Amino acid sequence: MALIVQEEAAGRVDWNNWQPKEKGTLCFVVTQGRILLIEKKRGLGQGKVNGPGGRIEAGETAEQAAIRETQEEVGITPTGIEWAGELSFQFRDGYALHCVVYRASGWHGELVETDEAKPFWMGTGEIPYERMWADDSYWMPKLLAGEKFRGWFEFDGDRMEWSKMEKA
Repeated sequence: MALIVQEEAAGRVDWNNWQPKEKGTLCFVVTQGRILLIEKKRGLGQGKVNGPGGRIEAGETAEQAAIRETQEEVGITPTGIEWAGELSFQFRDGYALHCVVYRASGWHGELVETDEAKPFWMGTGEIPYERMWADDSYWMPKLLAGEKFRGWFEFDGDRMEWSKMEKA
């Protein structure tokens, strides 16, 4: 079960002046009542369930990065891609990440496991939140419902300490 955090509680971060150290993307293919998820094999979130994604490289847009990262991590090219939301993360150790989230309605290519990710399909009503980052249970239902969102989250390691969500 995800840790419930009161939005009214004051966070430690001055979000009005916050700057991320890195910018990244996530891309979720959602089609026919299923969502493509991955078990992350390395890097931030190793061992957790998430969607394909990663850092935005110099000279590319967030959407281009989402497509490239999906291709690199699971071998497919997402289609019908649309902006779903933005997430801002501040970790107690100083790491700060801004993440643009995309939803794709289709894909082409051959789904493969790579050294970065083990892909699997899951029914949209069976999301394994207990295996995911604590914030996912706040915004994933909005993604699945086709709602646009923005979220701000403060973490100490894997533990979420504060959150705020709003409609975009």
